Amino acid sequence: MTTATESPTAQSTGAGTGHIDPAALVASVVPVQTRSERLTSFDPADFGTPTGREVNWKLSPITRLAPLFVDEAGPSGVISVDVQAPDAVEQLRLAVGDAPRGEHFRPEDLPAALAWTHETEAPLLRIPANVELDEPVVVRLTGTGGLAHAHVVIEAQPNSRGTVVLRHEGTANHAQNVEIIVRDGADLTVVSVQRWNDAAVHAASHQARVDRDAKLTHVVVSFGGGVVRVNPSVELSGPGAEGRLYGLSFSDAGQHLESQVYLHHKGPHTVGDVLYKGALQGESARSVWIGDVLIGPDATGTDSYEANRNLVLTDGARADSIPNLEIETGDIQGAGHASATGRFDDEQLFYLQARGIAEDEARRLVVLGFLSEIVQRIGIPELETELIEAIEHELAEGAAA
Repeated sequence: MTTATESPTAQSTGAGTGHIDPAALVASVVPVQTRSERLTSFDPADFGTPTGREVNWKLSPITRLAPLFVDEAGPSGVISVDVQAPDAVEQLRLAVGDAPRGEHFRPEDLPAALAWTHETEAPLLRIPANVELDEPVVVRLTGTGGLAHAHVVIEAQPNSRGTVVLRHEGTANHAQNVEIIVRDGADLTVVSVQRWNDAAVHAASHQARVDRDAKLTHVVVSFGGGVVRVNPSVELSGPGAEGRLYGLSFSDAGQHLESQVYLHHKGPHTVGDVLYKGALQGESARSVWIGDVLIGPDATGTDSYEANRNLVLTDGARADSIPNLEIETGDIQGAGHASATGRFDDEQLFYLQARGIAEDEARRLVVLGFLSEIVQRIGIPELETELIEAIEHELAEGAAA
């Protein structure tokens, strides 16, 4: 990855004023660019209030996110939680210091540190070793307004298999951490669905560690909410670990939907696949995607690829897409990244219209075909049907506007 740096200059205001250490000066003014070098801390005071000039906040609407920068505990009951889980799933509460809370998670920004601090008892969802769930765990979170913090731990013990779905609805100012641990040989899917009301503000930090020969499929689906910022970070720590990171968003007028994705290949012979797709329609509709892939010095034999694709449906919408790739070993199978943002493919529309399909219907089919690639990777038929219907609804609303 090419890292941009600033070249500061120093001026002396008089003869004999002393020596300026160039290295110290550069360190004091050049912002951290590489994701792996960012500050992590459990203490909110170490971060300070974001200004929008920081590398991880420069594309975010700071004013709208401001309710999540307040260091105070929200009132209880702001978000109701309903968990539907097979009997085999263990559910516990973890105070700070209770394993596995904090085994992998390290806050990277102020909302994450505040969520850690103000969540006194973190819920744990644990799939026991060698257990294969025959139906998904569904956690429905419904906001009723106000400030809420959460730290959730999801653990798949060795050789287990299962799916956890987090569904967000209603409205809240929600700072959320999700800590995911996938132990040796486990296969876990985590799906986070954001269908908030328009007033909701949601900043989530998902951090996962995937151990030897384990697999994590992580999916972010953002349709609702005024500002939704879900940042997944996945470390492929064990040999043979796999990480599949998929995202789907549909941004309407006034919505800001954002994901900053980090995939760290740490162990040898790991496999990574990142694909995020988004559609935007309406004045001031906004999406932000930043993808960082780090292939570490010990990650020999790595095979990794990341891509982001955005379809802009109307004037006034904006999609920012920034892929980054950093490689610290030459002994890999392959690595690459791609980004594309554009309007409808005229050739696709012409092909459909030439076969008697009206223009509006042709546009609908193109959008459905574009986004359904992500929907079909979720692996939960009921949720896939729901999301296709949601896309249809978004398109119908856009056509009626």
